[in-house]
Amino acid sequence: MVNKPGKSKHLIRYTLGIIFLSASLLASSCRTMDSAFYVTPPGPVYRIAVLEFAQETNSFSPVPTTLKDFRALGIRRGEEVVQYAAEGENALSGFYSAVSAIGNGEIAVIPLFKAMAMSGGPVTREVFDAFKSEMIEGLEEAMPLDGVYLALHGAMGVEGMSDPEGDLIEAVRSVVGVDAVIGASHDLHANITERRAELADFIVGYKTNPHRDFEETGYAAGAILIRAVRGEVKPVMVVRNMRLLKGGGMTIDFLPPMNRVFRTMKRLEREPGILSTSVFMVHIWLDDQELGWTTVAVADAAALPDARQAAARAADTLADMCWAVRDAPLPDQLSAEQAVALVRRSWLARALGTTVICDVSDAVGAGAPGENAWILKAFLEHDPDLCVYIPLRDGEAARMAAAAGAGNEIAVEVGRNLEKEYNTRVKFDGKVLRVEQTEQYGTLAVVRHKGIHLILSELPTYVYDPDFFSELGLKPCKADAVVVKNLFPFRFTFMPVNRKTINVATPGTTNIDVFGLNYTSIPRPIYPLDEIDDWH
Repeated sequence: MVNKPGKSKHLIRYTLGIIFLSASLLASSCRTMDSAFYVTPPGPVYRIAVLEFAQETNSFSPVPTTLKDFRALGIRRGEEVVQYAAEGENALSGFYSAVSAIGNGEIAVIPLFKAMAMSGGPVTREVFDAFKSEMIEGLEEAMPLDGVYLALHGAMGVEGMSDPEGDLIEAVRSVVGVDAVIGASHDLHANITERRAELADFIVGYKTNPHRDFEETGYAAGAILIRAVRGEVKPVMVVRNMRLLKGGGMTIDFLPPMNRVFRTMKRLEREPGILSTSVFMVHIWLDDQELGWTTVAVADAAALPDARQAAARAADTLADMCWAVRDAPLPDQLSAEQAVALVRRSWLARALGTTVICDVSDAVGAGAPGENAWILKAFLEHDPDLCVYIPLRDGEAARMAAAAGAGNEIAVEVGRNLEKEYNTRVKFDGKVLRVEQTEQYGTLAVVRHKGIHLILSELPTYVYDPDFFSELGLKPCKADAVVVKNLFPFRFTFMPVNRKTINVATPGTTNIDVFGLNYTSIPRPIYPLDEIDDWH
């Protein structure tokens, strides 16, 4: 019988993890941009094309991801891709860093295309086909190529398609041929398919959750790719698929039960001939026929005569460890009404800072529409005098507030415009405090009713950190509670003002309990929906 650590040990581990995260964030914030970020070397020997196309799909969202969503985060081409990489803290900047560090002036990087959108419903087929055509045409014009770096999310869904990222890799392979090296980086929540495993030479993933190693992952992919095109290494990849469907709070890298798995990945990579190891915990809201956790190991056949066996041993080790913690409990969750009562009782947290309410079931960071009105309804009905900031997506209401102007009163109905299966509709009247026009969120408007500050937006609001509120003239440290719509990043970005965290579960498209999701395409049997004793 294994003795479980007490609450004090969990607290110590959590505190140490937060200190580490804060130091990492501080270090990254001190970065300066190099004006000569990348210059094509004279007479390069090898040519590598760079493409990024990333979006995470929630199959249960009725709101498709359109061209407008990609434009909100920026579509870049050619030298604009280099400029984006030079900003730092992204996978492309990590890749370029690898070129500078180990390229020896022999690598010409051909930046072709970069597009990213916030997590959401399936990408429209029109957008996917247009972007794919542009990327393939760019590759054809750039030929001959020795390698291609693809920065992908790994959990993209497209209307009427299965495995669109596999489709893209297949198209890339058809252009560059079998001798060119294709390396891809994926988000930790990627869903690795058989087609991708066959067509890519290697796939590497993030090793942090919340994600903060974007650059490191790009660097790792770049290092393998550069060495492979020069013939110094020969990547051999092994993928292990598990019929496992689990997520939503038990996969933080510096906390049990997954901290041992993350440490083991790094230990395995120190073994001779092991180039990379990854664990992909899937996006549980992607209703895909190959959905399930995977482990990936990449070994060097140039250094190991039994490279495939070595990669298999590493992948099996990680799969065994993941399977062993499959029963780990999900975080506690309260109803919206219970959350309001707890905020009222938590007088010390309110006096020293704020309480952060994680809107678990409407997590924009996981692809939800962002228009959950259940928490708003609970505060209106049970304690409207509490000072609370609630972001809510409603384009029509935001435009009405903008038309009325700051200082004027409006009456709107919000919620259940986009997502009608789970949501509710709420009447809200109040005074318009502020209106902003933004590129990322469209029209933003702050409307106050008693203590409730409703932040209306045209596009979904992720609420990554307190600056979202501060830039609207709202002070998070003065609020009794603030609502956020992401599952992980806020846990360290809100640290300076957060004195209590409440996870709230309501009807919604990002239910972390897989038993509450209406899957139609996933493979069965799969744990925990079905009893399975072994992952093999």
